[in-house]
Amino acid sequence: MSTPSNAPDIDNNRGPVAAVGGRRLPRRWLAAVVAVWAGFAFTSFASMAANYAAVWYVTETTGSPLALAVVYVCAFLPVGLLAPLGGVVADRFNRKTVIIVCDLFIAAMALVVGVAIAVGHVSFPLVLVMATACGVAQAFRTPSFNATMPLLVPEKHLLRVNALDNLLSSISMICAPALGIFLYTTLGFQAVMFVDVAGALLSVLAMLTASVPTIVAHDVASQSALQNVTSGWRELSAAKGLPVVVLCVVLGMMAYGPLDSILPLMVSSHFSGNGYMASLVTAVFGIGMLAGSAALMVRGGSTWLARIIAVAAIVVGLATMVAGMLPTGMFTVFVIAIGVMAMACAGFNGPLMTLMQKNVDEEKLGRVMGLLSAFMGLGIPLGTAIGGAVAQGIGVTSFFVADGAVILTLGAVLLLMPSVRALDARTNALAAAQPAADAADAEAVAAE
Repeated sequence: MSTPSNAPDIDNNRGPVAAVGGRRLPRRWLAAVVAVWAGFAFTSFASMAANYAAVWYVTETTGSPLALAVVYVCAFLPVGLLAPLGGVVADRFNRKTVIIVCDLFIAAMALVVGVAIAVGHVSFPLVLVMATACGVAQAFRTPSFNATMPLLVPEKHLLRVNALDNLLSSISMICAPALGIFLYTTLGFQAVMFVDVAGALLSVLAMLTASVPTIVAHDVASQSALQNVTSGWRELSAAKGLPVVVLCVVLGMMAYGPLDSILPLMVSSHFSGNGYMASLVTAVFGIGMLAGSAALMVRGGSTWLARIIAVAAIVVGLATMVAGMLPTGMFTVFVIAIGVMAMACAGFNGPLMTLMQKNVDEEKLGRVMGLLSAFMGLGIPLGTAIGGAVAQGIGVTSFFVADGAVILTLGAVLLLMPSVRALDARTNALAAAQPAADAADAEAVAAE
């Protein structure tokens, strides 16, 4: 008997392929995943190139750390303020439609800015408008994207796909700035903006080919925006141990944020390094992130996700402390420590995203992802500001040691918390129960 074209995809060993929560996936689930992820890749790479070109323009024209800080705030503050609303929108409307609208908005803004630059109206305020517009778009796009993947990806491959996102971020961190600067110096600032337009439009085309189910969250329309956000927090809190993991990761990212900004200063002031040495450290960090993300992808359906996050924090803390204790003649060891830190950093986002996607109801996942985006959007700039002030007071090397101790402590707390261990055990139990459900569905399909 032939299988109907709309039947679930069948794995000969396990039965129909299921997403998180047991949702049966269509036969062509992989095509939808590729389309959505390709859209994410197009717009992420192009936007990062444009953002780096904008930062370089501000650096060249103002030479002001304050001006760069203002650009940074304009890019992140909208995410922190609007992401909870973006999560509500993700749960109320088709998430594919939300992503497409955001990409069209990005393309329109980049086109306007590119034309303005081409006719000679480039200015610092224009860059601030562009940064703010991108922040607004990401506040709505990110929760929808993060809440879409669990609808399309088999449960056993979810960590791989989330690690793939980290892999793309690492590649973008290495390559996109180089592309942005190359276009900026050879063809002009406007060329980078037009690449941003092209990236966003390619994302729209990719998304149009994907079939994304519409999740009907019945409580969204009947509640106010504040009630919807509160509902998302209650859903997050319902999974015992998950709020602790999220809080520790947010605090860890706040503690880690300043390290990025003072890393070049550490190279120049402590190791008497030049621009080449600073770029070497940046490249090694990107390569380390690539290696860590690749390791997660190979491991695939890894269990004990909270434990991975805890161990990653401990390794990052130890590597940071070692980097701060090194004498001035041990730059090579410093580079190795940064590489180890970067590999461990890959153990945060992918496992956390997977843990949330497995433990949150799909109808409320958009709101929960919006809250996470808001925590990060507000926490990282705040942590960078506080950390910069502390580093100014105690010195860069001492800050590395102190900051590493904070991250190490957060990892130890996660590792020792009974509720976090219970969260891992519960998540693993849910995953272990899935093969039996798949086998029952396979028998039902065969009987048809």
